[in-house]
Amino acid sequence: MIRKLTEDVIRLIAAGEVVEGPWSVVKELMENSLDAGASRVEVFLKGGGLDEITVRDDGCGMTEAEVALVFDRHTTSKIEEAGDLDRITTLGFRGEALAAIAAVSNVTLITKPPGELLGTKVVVSAGEVGEQTPEGAPDGTTVTVRNLFKNVPAREKFAGGKTTEGRKAMEQFRRVALAQTEPE
Repeated sequence: MIRKLTEDVIRLIAAGEVVEGPWSVVKELMENSLDAGASRVEVFLKGGGLDEITVRDDGCGMTEAEVALVFDRHTTSKIEEAGDLDRITTLGFRGEALAAIAAVSNVTLITKPPGELLGTKVVVSAGEVGEQTPEGAPDGTTVTVRNLFKNVPAREKFAGGKTTEGRKAMEQFRRVALAQTEPE
């Protein structure tokens, strides 16, 4: 019998296409940081990234209004119309990655644009966006991803061990970092 999928199931399937493991979270979040003009990106892993991944940058940060949209699917600052797709020179779409990651984990985002007194914090649990609150923070964005795949047991069982996943995530970190290194 053919049936239409619910929006929740569609969201999880789409997230699974972007979030294959901790390495893909590291890749997406690092690319977002670089697109935000970061000159410094720090990545911290716990449990090979399955328990926790934190990516902290010193990029341009996001305004409170942008944070309200960033976890919605199909949101981006990169394109406005179809023709813009031919002119993209950035690495990714912050909103698309964050929506996918938040669908399969718990995410805390803290961000502050330069010049603002306070930043904005929001917690997302299994795709449910919580209330935004003001937060003291340095310029830039910190994204903490906890319990990757805990709400998607079918995906979790395909993850490698914590050591294997951590190795893959650190290799991805090296690849993205090396690709951004300017020749001397």
